[in-house]
Amino acid sequence: MKEFDYIIIGGGCAGLSLAYELETNNKLKDKTLAIIEPREDYKRDKTWSFWKVFSHNFDDCVKKSWNNFTINIPNHTKYIDCQSTPYQTIDSGRFYEKILFKLKLNKNIQFFKSVDEVDKSGSIIFNSVPNFENKESKLWQHFSGVEIETDKDFFDDEIFNLMDFDCDQRNRVHFFYTLPFSKKNALVETTWISELNNKNLEDYEDQINNYLGNDLNIRNCKINFIEKGAIPLFRQKNENKSNEIYIGSAGGMTRLSTGYTFLNIQEQSRYIRENIENIKNVNLFKINSKYDFLDKILLKVLKKNSTEMGNIFFKVFNTKPKTAINFLSNKSNFFEDIEVILKMPKWKFLKELI
Repeated sequence: MKEFDYIIIGGGCAGLSLAYELETNNKLKDKTLAIIEPREDYKRDKTWSFWKVFSHNFDDCVKKSWNNFTINIPNHTKYIDCQSTPYQTIDSGRFYEKILFKLKLNKNIQFFKSVDEVDKSGSIIFNSVPNFENKESKLWQHFSGVEIETDKDFFDDEIFNLMDFDCDQRNRVHFFYTLPFSKKNALVETTWISELNNKNLEDYEDQINNYLGNDLNIRNCKINFIEKGAIPLFRQKNENKSNEIYIGSAGGMTRLSTGYTFLNIQEQSRYIRENIENIKNVNLFKINSKYDFLDKILLKVLKKNSTEMGNIFFKVFNTKPKTAINFLSNKSNFFEDIEVILKMPKWKFLKELI
């Protein structure tokens, strides 16, 4: 078996982002890299969205940007401007194509189907494959979405709907999410925050059909793409190994209250690239611990008061838009944190804190 300087386990968003960051900054000119990924081929399979609070490598993979969005709860709609931090959606197909084209130019980079095909003994390993314990009973953000095409102009493609809580909650947290890419084309997703052991919430197709017909009044449309996924809203317990570093969701890059991961992965990749020569001796890159602390309290509150979730997120955006977006994107300062916290239902949060 061949030895490599670096091994990336998992060639998904985190693994490929790190490989691209290293390659484009000449960190693999004299180093070898193995990427372990079992899939036979890469094709569009996901949609990654976020507020652009800092620059990243993939503006040319952005399918659409918006400067305005809405949040809905029963009988109320809030319209919010995000021009200073536009909301972007990355097409995973474009992302894969861009990175793979670049990586294939370097003969020091090789792909393998299984980790058993390489010698790990002398390598620095970056592991993006989660190994969650007791995952069925913990909270997840699970979802299913369809990209639809209507036969006539229907959507306002200058504004997207971040969360529509005016829907059947089933004693859990449920909202719909609509990204209009054009006047005839949009991604519509049903999203739940719950344990995965509740199979009664997984009638995704019926949920989406009812929402399209009864809420959006769309009777005829063509489905161009379907996606399903589940994002962990808890942290994986990782073993401390001198030569293995966890990245992506496995490395704690998912924001627990929102599920946002893409930009955190880019920031982690940048940090690893900057410290690659001494990576065994530097601190691991982490999301600021204050967000984990606040998010865990929020998740405890919503687990016991699921019907409050819509109102809570609605109130978050009673602050200045930039304040709320910075907070949800891990970029808030102390005063912005306080401003958001003061909008929360204080007694419920205080009970969980105590």
